[in-house]
Amino acid sequence: MSIALLVFPDFLLVALGWLLRRRYGFTREFFAGLERLVYFVLFPALLFHSVLRTPISPSTALELLQACALVMGAGIALCALAGPVLRAPPIALASASQCGYRFNTYLALALAYNLGGTAGQTIMALILGFAIPIGNFAAVYGLARQNGSNPLREVLRNPLVLSTVLGLAGNLAGLQLPGPVDVFLSRLGGAALALGILCIGASLSWQGGQGSGRLIAWMLAVKLLAMPLVALGVAALLGLDAATRQMLLVFGTLPTASAAYVLAIRMGGDGRMVALLVSLGTLLSAATIPLWLLLAG
Repeated sequence: MSIALLVFPDFLLVALGWLLRRRYGFTREFFAGLERLVYFVLFPALLFHSVLRTPISPSTALELLQACALVMGAGIALCALAGPVLRAPPIALASASQCGYRFNTYLALALAYNLGGTAGQTIMALILGFAIPIGNFAAVYGLARQNGSNPLREVLRNPLVLSTVLGLAGNLAGLQLPGPVDVFLSRLGGAALALGILCIGASLSWQGGQGSGRLIAWMLAVKLLAMPLVALGVAALLGLDAATRQMLLVFGTLPTASAAYVLAIRMGGDGRMVALLVSLGTLLSAATIPLWLLLAG
């Protein structure tokens, strides 16, 4: 029950975001601007600052890279299986697949801090730093095959990837920030989590997905059931310590980010189905995240 209580406040923020958008007159344009602020300014500051401040050895970074590659690779493969098994149309498969292996970074760091404090948040920041380019490249590549975009360019321009790489490089190089700069980044990062989670709630949508029930069910099963199992298996295989194992499990349980909807829309995919998948996954994860943490504990 204590784990459920730790997770509950973040889902209250999701609910508040939904209420503000649907019941209290905060417009789609307001939240679109807020999400841009979080995505391009506040959240990169949080990632950079979190990774930079905590001592990290090259061996730890390599271990987390291996764990991320295995978990993400398994998720991508399981989503791809939906094509031959369900005979899903290519554009529907490319749109929905990202909902099986992509993850909500805002919720990830909030949960990591609630469960593991600053140390847990730093482990999660590194996991995200390695997983973001893998997930983005796979998602962009799948949709780019339909319209000729350049997936590598999209990944290299991602602010979350850049901030994590810079933070890791600065950490390994022993960079020390001046006091005022350190406080400035800390305050920016402190604003990122609550605002980011509010944006999750504001983006929830329950329309779309007609005729794609089996594909939606497949991706939800991969995201909420298979990915946590894979995370536990990878943690056991690599012999991860307790704190890292918990953070990897949290990573495996995360629902899909609303960025998946944005990507689908921008690249000619089925945005309505993706919006439904993101919304259902977020709602169901309010129950599945505490259950997985309790089972693994």
